[in-house]
Amino acid sequence: MKFHRMLTAAAASFTGALAIALLGATPNPAQAQAWPTKAIVLVIPFAAGGPTDVMGRTLSVALTKNLGQSVIVENKVGAGGTIAAAYVAKAAPDGYTFFLHHNGMASSTALYRKLAFNPLTDFEYVSQVADVPMTLLARKDFPAATFQEMIAYVKANKEKINLANAGLGAVSHLCGMLFQQALGVDLQTIPFQGTAPAMNALLGSQVDLMCDQTTQTIPHIKAGSVRFYGVTTKQRIKALPDAPTLSEQGLKDFEMVVWHGIYAPKGTPGDITAKMNTALRAALKDPEVLRRFAELGAEVVPEAKQTPAGLQTWLKSEIDRLGPLIRAAGKFAD
Repeated sequence: MKFHRMLTAAAASFTGALAIALLGATPNPAQAQAWPTKAIVLVIPFAAGGPTDVMGRTLSVALTKNLGQSVIVENKVGAGGTIAAAYVAKAAPDGYTFFLHHNGMASSTALYRKLAFNPLTDFEYVSQVADVPMTLLARKDFPAATFQEMIAYVKANKEKINLANAGLGAVSHLCGMLFQQALGVDLQTIPFQGTAPAMNALLGSQVDLMCDQTTQTIPHIKAGSVRFYGVTTKQRIKALPDAPTLSEQGLKDFEMVVWHGIYAPKGTPGDITAKMNTALRAALKDPEVLRRFAELGAEVVPEAKQTPAGLQTWLKSEIDRLGPLIRAAGKFAD
């Protein structure tokens, strides 16, 4: 009997220790249910005042209202967004760090030989957010008034025409590569440190052509300070309803938009990412968010894409689409 009591006590002690260990190894359900209890950080991989930053700050206001805790934007700039992505991948998966990024999440896998993160395995997916169309522009005094004239002129003068972009890996860079591929030409590309200096160079007639998003270009298009040849979406856009797409003008199936998604560090509890998804979906219906997005030319993605699965599927498809394009162009960074 004494030996039996010793076995029973030992078993009870082991069971208690195992329960404590398991509780320490898994998220506390009560903590997840109470989330959030403090400020949440939304990491933006680009400089304050840029298009992605403006979108993030617009969302942060609505998310603060929906979650009952402050959502604070933190800009971590550099290396085409990879510095910020690596930072978030290594952040504590406690529900207080999220990440807003665009196409660069997909293009980084082909653009950089070494990455400190894996876009497909080091994050939890929350939702796609919004798409921003691209526009094809030229300096105001470029010697081609129409799209067809521009195509003919570029093909005939490809050795002396340059194409600006906002830096290696920027969506303007990707759009420019797709444009060259569609025309079968190899133009001189000139990278700048961001969209603003690239646009300033175009406005000053220091460069010839540029792909850039509507957040940056609509004021200049409406002011007539650039030549405007069309939008890069499959269908015409609300912000420029009379502007034809490049596809309908002859570049069949040409499409490049700046798409945005929100991520969390791998291991963030599923009920927390679900709550963030719910708050985000409500934000994407907020009249003030919709008004501000409309000013930017941004369009909220369909509800089917406003899911973790929707973002995951889209990211994988973009990696598969952009990878061959970038590798064929031979554009890499260390």
